[in-house]
Parts: sequence; C-alpha cells; structure tokens
Amino acid sequence: MNDRQAAHRPTYEGRPLPRPEQDVVDQGLAFDLGTALSRRRLLTFLGLGAATAGLAACGGDSAGTAGPAGPAGPAAAAAGSNSAEIPEETAGPYPGDGSNGPDVLEQDGIVRSDIRNSFGDADGTAEGIPMTLELTITDLADNGAAFAGVAVYVWHCDRDGNYSMYSSGITDQNYLRGVQIADADGRVRFTSIFPACYSGRWPHVHFEVYPDQSGITDSTRAIATSQVALPKDACDAAYAQAGYEQSVKNLAQVTLDSDNVFGDDAGVRQLGTVTGDAITGYKVALTAGVDTTTAAGGGQAPGGDGDGGPGGAGRPGGGGGAGGLPGGYGAGGPGGYGAPGGYGGPPPGGQGGYGGPPPGGQGGNGAPGGQPSAA
Repeated sequence: MNDRQAAHRPTYEGRPLPRPEQDVVDQGLAFDLGTALSRRRLLTFLGLGAATAGLAACGGDSAGTAGPAGPAGPAAAAAGSNSAEIPEETAGPYPGDGSNGPDVLEQDGIVRSDIRNSFGDADGTAEGIPMTLELTITDLADNGAAFAGVAVYVWHCDRDGNYSMYSSGITDQNYLRGVQIADADGRVRFTSIFPACYSGRWPHVHFEVYPDQSGITDSTRAIATSQVALPKDACDAAYAQAGYEQSVKNLAQVTLDSDNVFGDDAGVRQLGTVTGDAITGYKVALTAGVDTTTAAGGGQAPGGDGDGGPGGAGRPGGGGGAGGLPGGYGAGGPGGYGAPGGYGGPPPGGQGGYGGPPPGGQGGNGAPGGQPSAA
C-alpha cells in the first residue's frame, strides 16, 4: 500500500481498519482487543477523576466547612441535590386535606405565605421562634428542571406539639397550614414558627405536592407526600427557649435512626439545611425531587367509614386501646380515631377520637402521653 492509499484508508477511533471493506465489528480479534483496551483506559481515567472530585467535595479544609446545620454541611448537599426523588411518606393522622375528615384545602384563603395565623372564621395565632421554610421542587421526569406551577401544601405542629383542626382545644383553628404555588425556579416560601418535638417523632414538617392549584381540593391528586426533617443542633438551640420545654425531654428519647419515618435512611434526603439562630429566627431549606413517572404512595393512615367507638385508655406513655373500627370516623355516636390499638396524641395528653360532622358525637379520650401514629 502506498502513502496515498494509506491516507484515504478508513479509520475507527483514529486507528486504520485492517479490513476496510467490512464492518467495524468484523475487523478481527487483534483490532477488537485494541478497542476494548482503549475504552478501559478511558473509563479508568474518568473513574479516577470522579473519585478525586468526590474526595475534594467531601474533604474541604476545616476553615471552609460548616457543620450539619450550616450551609456547607451534609444537609446542604441534600438540600441542593435535584437528582434524587424525595421519599414518599405518610401524611400522618392530622393532614387536614380531606382524606380523613377535616379539610382546610377547600377554604378560601388557604393560598398564603404566612401561616402563623388562622384564617377565615378562626383568629388564633401560633406562637414560637420565627421560621422561614423554603422548598424547591424539581421535576425528575424533565431532567431535574424547576417544577414551576405546582402547588405545595405545608402543615406542622405548634410549639406545644399540637395540630390545628385536630388537637383538643384548637379544633376550631387552622393555623400552621398553607399552600404556595411554585415560581419559575420551582420555589415556595412559608413564614411560620419552629415546630415542637412531641413524643415518638423526630421534629418535622409535612408537605404535599399537587400538579397545580386547582388540584388541591382532591387529596388523591397529590403527586408527592413527604416530610422535612430538622437538624438536631438547630432543635437543641430552639428547644432551650421558653415555651419549648417539653420538647427537650421528647427529643432526648428519639433519633433520626429510630424515628418511624426517617429511620430507614436517617432522613438523608429529607434533612433540611438550617441557617439563622433561635433568637432572630431560622431559615429551613430543602430541594425535593418529584418523579411523576412513579406512583405517589405516602397517603393517609387507613381509615374506615363506620361509627367509631370511644378510644380505649392506654398506660402512661403507651398506645391507647382500640379506637373503634379501624380508623373509624364517628358520624353520630362517640367517634374513635386510629387503627386498632388506638393512638394517643401529642403529650401532655393523648389525642382522643373525634366525632363526625354535626350532629357528630363526642370523641373518646386518648391515653396520657400516648404515641401518635406517624404524625
């Protein structure tokens, strides 16, 4: 072969084909081995490069790395990721989305950013350390793009560990519940208070994501149901403040690993990034990836349609007796609440069952310090 012929000889990955008249896959064993070795070297190089980059990201010098609650800690990595789907979790027994009775999402005024006050016919206010909650929703079905236009419903307990619309004494209130529509960056912001830690649960905030504002009146249309976990150092500082005394004891009895919601992975994808302090207030941020190609499955604790009996008494700190029919919702007689073995509500007193709509019966009494059902 002369130089002119060699110059026009077909090549593959820069190497001349020994059999130019045949396909690449038919060039012979020697050529195939050379191709495999070239690719392996490339992969090895890429692997080493990725590992080096990973070590650099994880092992920055101590002067530039914040702790778990700081902007550069592990929580920040979780909050900044848009590639992982937020785990589906239970909505708990106090959702207020109509799935087990009370429905705040049907009320005018629910779309709001400041959720510290009740609205409509209620006028209560939740007291506590100021907290701004910022959630960024990404669309994993669209390569992690900002999920603009989705409606995000947020709710959580108050400083005493009680939930509006459900807990004794505040069933006529609807504070600490609200909806925001994600902006062009997929972001929603709420002004609220730092929630308590009640017995049996790690401090958390619930949220549901709906395709749009029109879908919030039907809880079955939620495309994601999950919870935000709050970092321990922020909780320790917050609960040292007046009004949060009971939370100190409750937090000492639970960990992220033992929690019945976050315990499967210590809440690694749900741990919010917290900045601020217990005096001026906190900002909690989390990025939540939502994949509309997978089935949403958080939902609600099982509920029945029959008349519930009174919730049974439980031993101090334990679960109550059978709450009537499983998840029964009273329609006339005393209405029990909860699955068999009934659950008390947040301390200092158990959450009793609740009656149905008028003329609904009186709810049964829960056990002191009873264990809530994955609230």
